[in-house]
Amino acid sequence: MDGTAQVPSARQWFGLIAVSLGVALIVVDLTIVNVIVAPIIDDLSIGSGEAQWVQESYAIVFAALLLLTGRLSDLHGARKIFLIGLAVFGATSLLAALAPNGGLLILARFLQGIGGAMILPTSLALLNATFTGKARGQAFAVWGSTIGAAAAVGPLLGGWLADFSWRWAFGVNIPLIALIMAGVLLYLPASPRTRGSVDRVGAVLSAIGLGLLAFAMIEGRTYGWLLTTEPLNVGGLSWSDGPSPVFVAFLVSALVMCAFWRRQAALGRAGAEPLMDVRLFSVASFRGGNIVTLFVGLGEFGIIAVLPLWLQFALDYSAFQAGLALVALAVGSFTASNASFSMVASVSALGQVRIGLVLEAAGLVTLGLIAATDSAWWLITLALFVYGVGVGFATAQVTNVVLVDVPAESAGQGSGIQSAARELGSALGIALLTTLFLSTLNSGLRDRLAELGMRDEEAGRFGEAVTRSAGSAIASLSAEPETAAVADAAREAMTSGLAISSYVCAALLVLALAATVFVGPGKAGARPAGSQGRDQDQDQSQDQDQSQDQSQDQGQGQDRSEQPSPR
Repeated sequence: MDGTAQVPSARQWFGLIAVSLGVALIVVDLTIVNVIVAPIIDDLSIGSGEAQWVQESYAIVFAALLLLTGRLSDLHGARKIFLIGLAVFGATSLLAALAPNGGLLILARFLQGIGGAMILPTSLALLNATFTGKARGQAFAVWGSTIGAAAAVGPLLGGWLADFSWRWAFGVNIPLIALIMAGVLLYLPASPRTRGSVDRVGAVLSAIGLGLLAFAMIEGRTYGWLLTTEPLNVGGLSWSDGPSPVFVAFLVSALVMCAFWRRQAALGRAGAEPLMDVRLFSVASFRGGNIVTLFVGLGEFGIIAVLPLWLQFALDYSAFQAGLALVALAVGSFTASNASFSMVASVSALGQVRIGLVLEAAGLVTLGLIAATDSAWWLITLALFVYGVGVGFATAQVTNVVLVDVPAESAGQGSGIQSAARELGSALGIALLTTLFLSTLNSGLRDRLAELGMRDEEAGRFGEAVTRSAGSAIASLSAEPETAAVADAAREAMTSGLAISSYVCAALLVLALAATVFVGPGKAGARPAGSQGRDQDQDQSQDQDQSQDQSQDQGQGQDRSEQPSPR
């Protein structure tokens, strides 16, 4: 397509706005919780483990279901799944806003992940079907820019709403979702469907495997990594000795995911329809690119989970001030994402990813070096801005690197696998870094209190109290003269934990940079072989739909598009 296709109508641009806002909700609800976690801990009186689940559950479910929802989108139409995803997201946002305790809030976040997994892959399908030629590239640019803007608004919005109540951070979604649904129904036609089936067994296996992996990563510090250090009580049953439930969860997760892989491989060889076509991993650029994606997710999002805790409890920032600090990161990302479009002619996609990873690591090392209990705000802002610029370059082009050599007929599934790798890496990164941060806080505080001459038993009690509160107990300790020294020691220990976490994230990103060497011979940034013909077919179909829309009402057009098409 030469880009001279019919100019998109106003209706199509309004549809683009609706879709982009829907995706923005996913990003906002991922970043906003990082800022409001402190008031949630205080209001619901939950511990650090539950706070981790509030942050983790959404991302884990999101990653676990991307392959399934992508398949459902093909079977039932992208617009229908997108709308269902919005409805689920709205209902679970209301549940989260009204949650009276940590358990219901965690449940709401789990269910929100289902809605998010329906929205992301279908948003790309909707834009791909609605726009043609140059307009399609412009639509994807708007889509990506909206994500960058949402990342910038999320922390700031969360900090502002937290001054009223953290519940508004979820409640604000409801009127926005109603507006988005109206826009999608009014301005986007119903999507075509195909006949087929879903690998239900594969879907169950992937959900169980990823869920157990998440449990193991989050609860390892609590129950022990190898041997049980604290009883696990579930439904009247107690696991109090022997191998840790975390260690068993790791083993079972590995077995289940191996079974999932073998099943998908068998379905692929039999010519069936697997959720994940493992044959794609024989493509060097796809295999290496997904490894890079996984490490990028691990390194990028872990630090965002612990940074608000340090800002609020060690530096005494308000939730709003913590949000302002994180805006520097998001603004850097948004700036780099837009700049990457003008660099395509001179710097390959893989080259931009490498530039981004270097800048990310540099920003995190700088953050670790300047971390102190009295760090200047402008130094923090500068480090986060550099880090954010790196995020923008790396994340803007890593998808092109992954998909460059994927056959056209497998491009949709390849995109779903890459999205799952990114989300899984993000979720595991949050779990890993939060565990590392809190463990360092606990041990560091105990050591500092021992140096002050405090008995081991009393130092352990203070260390456990501060760690279980994820640092929120520091303020009350500081208010009492007899425990002010404990609060100071806790701030120092938390700062050390932040510095160590920054260095670990930087190391993970360096590993991602090293992994780019093995991406393969693909020409990053080029179109996958065979995609031109596919796009021409789609563009011709779209032009026909537009011509029909000019002569017939929207309702008739939607009826036609709902008819199942042969495979």
